[in-house]
Amino acid sequence: MRVRGSTGGGRRAAPVHRAGRHLHGGPLAYAVLSLFALGSLFPLFWTAVTASRDNTRLARTPPPLWFGGDLPHNLARAWGEAHMGLALFNTVLVAGTAALGTVFFCTIAGFAFARLRFRGRRGLLLLTVGTMMVPPQLGVVPLFLMTARLGWTDQLQSVVLPTLVSAFGVFFMRQYLVEALPAELVEAARVDGANSWRVVWHVVFPAARPAMAVLAMLSFVQAWNDFFWPVIALTQENPTVQVALTGLGRGYVPDQAVIMAGALLGTLPLLLAFALFGRQIVGGIMRGAVKG
Repeated sequence: MRVRGSTGGGRRAAPVHRAGRHLHGGPLAYAVLSLFALGSLFPLFWTAVTASRDNTRLARTPPPLWFGGDLPHNLARAWGEAHMGLALFNTVLVAGTAALGTVFFCTIAGFAFARLRFRGRRGLLLLTVGTMMVPPQLGVVPLFLMTARLGWTDQLQSVVLPTLVSAFGVFFMRQYLVEALPAELVEAARVDGANSWRVVWHVVFPAARPAMAVLAMLSFVQAWNDFFWPVIALTQENPTVQVALTGLGRGYVPDQAVIMAGALLGTLPLLLAFALFGRQIVGGIMRGAVKG
């Protein structure tokens, strides 16, 4: 039965927006978003402009605001002086291994904290989250002593192994699986005779796929941009990209153009990866955001 009513004073009731209806932003929203986009792209633009000039022109006032003709020359110098080919290969290996290891181990640990019942679960979770409050600089000395004792100085495993799992990744996956993985689904797999590894492989991993994609992206970018520990553990003979960049522009007057050219070479692979897989990454984030 339809109930008719009226608001006081004969005014019409406010319109109700149906669920699923697309909301459109006005001109002000687009203007603000455009400003934020331009502000985000300006550092990359300035890096490319600086890399395309020579050091003499960069020292003048006002600085150049458009591209010059020295970009190929500066890129070639940066590639040769910084051993950029070896550095890019090492960085892809380190960042890829760190991302895969973080996703694998953190998903398993997150599942254990989210759906398994064992003694000390809350205490271990609090301890794991508490390690995020400890500055990483405090662990550099014992980590370096351990690396030196194992004979891993200037070897990639000294950079890879400390990044295979992270407290943030464990907490992130635990929070996601609490909402995305029903306990009934795990119990149904147990009733069907699946052991723990089969539950993880056939139930947990498919349910956690959107969050795993996000964690893999964050871990890869963090490992790619990591500077503090690699510059201590590695040398210019076996560098990652960030370590290789420290070898550029040495001298009484650093060549800023060559330094920026090296930074551009180190940034291009990340931009290429996001251009190729950005839609899948954003799609995974959105699927995880609306899952419920």
